[in-house]
Parts: sequence; structure tokens; C-alpha cells
Amino acid sequence: MYDPTRLAALVAVAEAGSITRAAARLGYTAPALSQQLAKLEREAGAALLVRHHRGARLTAAGELLLVRARRVLDELDQARHELSRLAGLSGGRLQVGTFMTAGTHLLPPALSAFRRAHPDVELSVTEYVPPQAAGAVALGEVDLALTHEYVPGEAMPAPEGVRLEPLLAEELVLVTAPGHALSAGPGRLPLGELAGQPLVSMAPANPNRREVEATLAAAGASVAVRCESPSYAVVCALVSAGLGVAVVPEMVAEGSMTPLGVRRLDPPELHRRISVAYRPGGSPAADTLRALLRGAFLRHSPAP
Repeated sequence: MYDPTRLAALVAVAEAGSITRAAARLGYTAPALSQQLAKLEREAGAALLVRHHRGARLTAAGELLLVRARRVLDELDQARHELSRLAGLSGGRLQVGTFMTAGTHLLPPALSAFRRAHPDVELSVTEYVPPQAAGAVALGEVDLALTHEYVPGEAMPAPEGVRLEPLLAEELVLVTAPGHALSAGPGRLPLGELAGQPLVSMAPANPNRREVEATLAAAGASVAVRCESPSYAVVCALVSAGLGVAVVPEMVAEGSMTPLGVRRLDPPELHRRISVAYRPGGSPAADTLRALLRGAFLRHSPAP
């Protein structure tokens, strides 16, 4: 049985003419879409694409499967539309809160799938700095919101009437300027190796970071630059310029706009837990998106 998500990937590549353009249309990265297509080729038992310098074209097997894929996806879309009417998802509005990293890397594929299934629901997305997102759910500003907390870190209980569902735990990794000695070694870097290293710090303005950076201080790292910004882009830019090292979530390191050296840490207990905040008994639209978020996040990394 073919996965509809992979069939949709094949259709997108056929229409866009390249994996990069198709990935942008679907809200994926190009490597992630390539993985989906490789799995589809294994399921089909035949090469479906030929890559060339200007993009990609379908093989004869790919063209054959494309015809069937479009029919299958059309039938599924019709079924979703009919089910939406039964579930009360043929209209209305869904308000979603997020923070920058999740809004950039993880939320778009889930929203894209939601839009395909329920095109009549009006979507809005608002960015928050955690823990404000859970408070926004409690106040009714949004129907559900992605939020996070650091481990170790200050406990952040959910507001009354709001639940937190853990979706993903991602490691914190060391980032350095390119070519830095600490990023060049094999294996994980013991925390003790940070002794004497200049640190680009987001504390104390960011309460989520205080315990993490206390752990780094205990290992001997000393603050060189105190970055009073909720944006990891600024931290990564300062590190890339050689002003110090930093410990950031893995997705931040992967998506940095500036070149970095990256090294995993030992022990690996430092991590960021990402959750979705929601009100029990919410709208069918909110419940549907929450289910899509679980699937999207599980594809990125195992949930805690």
C-alpha cells in the first residue's frame, strides 16, 4: 500500500519540475522530500525519477504511477471534504500559536496537510515567546499553541484549564565558529572541555535558559557576550563571528543562516522539550491539527 504523503510528493515533483521547488510547495526541506521519494521508489520497486542539473523528471514508471496517484489523492480529498462536513470542519477559524523554531521547521508541514484536508477553515498563526503561548491559550487568544521548556530548567506548569502534550525532545548541542578546535574532535564533547571557553549567553533575560547556563557555568564556561535577545539567529551570528561558543537546540544549529561548527555534548541530558498547549474539549479543527502535529513531530524525532 502506497503512503498518500509520498504520492503527493511525486505529484508535486512532477508539477514543479524539481525536488527543491516541490519541497518548498509542500513545506518540507529538500532532503526530507528526497527521503520520502526514495521510500516510494522502494515501495514501487522501480526508479521513479531521474535527477538532472535543471531539476528532475519522471521515468516511465513514475509517469504510470503519477496517473494513479492523482486519482487516489483526488478521491482522498473528496473523502476528507465529506468527512469535514460531518465533523463541523467545513468552515470556521483556527488560531495557532508558535515559537520561531517550531514555526520555521515543524509547523508548516502540519498546517499544509490541514489546509489540504480542510480548505474552508480560516487559519491564523501568531508567534509567542514561551511561556506566553500557554497563557494565550488560556485567554482564548489562540486555540492551541506550540511551546517549550529546557531541561534542566524552571518548571512551567500549564495555566488552569490548559493541558500540555509533549511532542518532541531535542538535544542541545555546542555551536562554534567554523574550524574551531572543539567542533573538530570525534564523538561527544565532555562538558568539562568547556572550561575557560567564552560563552555567548541568553541569560538572565530568558528564564528558560537559566538552569542550562548554570550547568555550563559549573563546567567552567564563562560569559563573554550577554545577548539580550529571544532570537537564536543573533546568538548564532555572534558565535559564527568568533565571539564565543554557545549551546543551542539542534534544530537551531541545523537551520542557522550563518556557518557554524557543531558538536554533540556528553552527557546528553541537556535538551529542550517541545509541547502543544490546548484546552480539552476544544474545536474539532484544533483536535485535528493536534493529531497532525503529533505525526509531523514524530517524523522529525522520537517523542519523549
